[in-house]
Amino acid sequence: MSGPGKEKGRVLGSTESVCPVCLRRLPAERRQQGEEVLLCRQCPEHGFFAPVIWRGVPDLPGWQRPKTPASPQLAYTRMAQGCPFDCGLCPRHGQHTCTALIEITSRCNLHCPVCFASADEQGTDLSLAQAAFLYDRIAAASGPCNIQLSGGEPTLHSELTAIIRLGRDKGFSFIQLNTNGLRLAESAAYAKILQEAGLSSVFLQFDGCSAKSHQALRGRDLGHIKEEAIRHCAAAGLGVVLVPTLLPGANLDELWQIITYGLSHAPTVRGVHFQPISYFGRFPQSAQPEQSGRPRLSLPELLQLLELQSSGVLRSEHFSPPACEHAFCSFHANYLITEEGSLMPLGAGQSVCCSTGETPLQPFPALEGREKSVSFTARQWRAPAAPVDAADNGDDFDRFLARARSHRFSISAMFFQDAWTLDLERLRGCCIHVAAPDGRLIPFCAYNLCNASGTALYRGKISV
Repeated sequence: MSGPGKEKGRVLGSTESVCPVCLRRLPAERRQQGEEVLLCRQCPEHGFFAPVIWRGVPDLPGWQRPKTPASPQLAYTRMAQGCPFDCGLCPRHGQHTCTALIEITSRCNLHCPVCFASADEQGTDLSLAQAAFLYDRIAAASGPCNIQLSGGEPTLHSELTAIIRLGRDKGFSFIQLNTNGLRLAESAAYAKILQEAGLSSVFLQFDGCSAKSHQALRGRDLGHIKEEAIRHCAAAGLGVVLVPTLLPGANLDELWQIITYGLSHAPTVRGVHFQPISYFGRFPQSAQPEQSGRPRLSLPELLQLLELQSSGVLRSEHFSPPACEHAFCSFHANYLITEEGSLMPLGAGQSVCCSTGETPLQPFPALEGREKSVSFTARQWRAPAAPVDAADNGDDFDRFLARARSHRFSISAMFFQDAWTLDLERLRGCCIHVAAPDGRLIPFCAYNLCNASGTALYRGKISV
C-alpha cells in the first residue's frame, strides 16, 4: 500500500475495505497515530483514504475480542465476487442473525434531514404474503432470532397488527417496532392494539431533550410527541428503548439529559441505545466529516462523553464490548435503578449484555455470543411482566431481586459503518441483518452502503 501518510504510524492489523468513491474492494490497514487509529487504503483511481475510526482510550487493541466464526445455518448466496458483493448471507459470513430487520413500508410521515432509508411520503408497502415469505426465510437461515419491523415508518402500514401476529405465529417471540412515535402519540388505544397483537417493544427515535436537537435531525420539535408516545406505551404495557441518532454539532451535549429523561420514565423506558451518524441514505451533505472537517464520533469518545456529562456516574469500565457483533461495533452496560433513583452497575466490565466475561483477546464462539445477545435483548427491552413493589418482599436480597426484575436499565451504542469506515472483517461478523425483498439476509451496513455520490450497493436494487 502506498500513498500520502501511509508510512506514518504503527500497523495494528490488516483487513479489507472499499473506495468511498467507486466501492472497489481494497486491502486496508488499521494504523495508530498517537491516540488515533486510521483505516488506511489506496484506490488506484481515486487516491488514498485514511478516516479516523478510533480516538482515545480504551485503546483499540485492548477493546478487541476475537471470535471463533460461526457460518450461517443456511447460506442463500455463493461466494463469487467476494465481500461485500455476495451478501445473502454467503458461506464466509461469520455470525448468525441476532436481529432481522423487515422493512414493511418505504413510506414515512416525516421528512427528516437524516434518514438511512431516505424515506418520504411516497413509496410502497409490503404485502402480508411477502411478510410471510420473509419470516420463513429468516427462520430457515437463522432459527429463532429477534425481529425488528422497520421502514420508512411502519405504523403507516394498514396491516401492521396482522404482520405482528403473523410473526408470532411463525415462532418469533420478540418483535420490536422501529418508529418515530407520531402514530403512537395519537392514541393510547393504538398502542394497546399493537401490544395485544404480540408486539414486545418499541424502538423509539429520540434525538434529544431540546427543540434544537429535534430540529437539526428531524426538521421540527417533536418533544411533546415523544412524551405522549412513551405515556401511551406505558399504559399498553410496552417496553420502550430510546434511540438517539448522534450528530456532531447537533446533540452531543445532551447525552446525559437523554439518559436521565429515560430514567424518569422507567420502568417503561428500558434503556437508551445511541447510534452515532453514519453517512448513508439521506443526511446533511455539509455534515460529512471528509468535507466539513467535523470529527467523526468514535466509540471511546462516546464513552468519555458519557463519563464527563454524568459527572462520573457512568464510567468507561462499566461498559463491555459485545460477544455477538464484532467488538469494534458496539458497547453495552446494564444498571439497576435503585429505590433511591441512583444507578448501580451490574457486572461492570464483565458479563453485562452479551459480554462473555472472558479475558481480553481470548477467543470465544460467535454462536454462543449470538444466543446470549438474542436472549438478553428480548428480556431487557420488553416491559416487565408486572410492576413489582419491593416493599412487599421479604429480606434485602429478595427486595434486590424484585427490583432487578423490573428496574434494570441498559445503556448501549451501535457504530454503523459507511463507505469511509467500512471494515470487511467487521462486516463479516455482523449479526444485524436486513431481510431483502428477495429473501436474502444482508448485513445492515452492507445493505445501506452507498458511495460518496449516494449510489447504493444494495438498497433499492433488489426486487422480489
